[in-house]
Amino acid sequence: MRDFRELKVWQKSHVLTLAVYGATLAFPREEIYGLTSQIRRSSASIPANIAEGCGRKGEPEFARFLQIGMGSASELEYHLLLSHDLKLLKTADYERLAGEVCEVKRMLTSLIKKLRAER
Repeated sequence: MRDFRELKVWQKSHVLTLAVYGATLAFPREEIYGLTSQIRRSSASIPANIAEGCGRKGEPEFARFLQIGMGSASELEYHLLLSHDLKLLKTADYERLAGEVCEVKRMLTSLIKKLRAER
């Protein structure tokens, strides 16, 4: 069993989630159960799936949860774009957060490849 807190990809995705929560504070009240909720859930799902995978037995199961986290990262990537296009997210915030999502996705891809190569 791994300690998820030691994984750089978990640390990076946790910081991303905190930044997403901060950026969505200014979203309109009518979006609280819509886009705000979706963005926050997809963001929090990334480190949550990494953590859950660390608690599972074996590399294949861990890789499967990393893949689920990757799906959540792609979902977040789209929600950020939509928020920007709807003028809910400033361009600077969008570019920063989208860049962080891409970095997390690269890290997840690298870790998944490493786990599959070890099999």
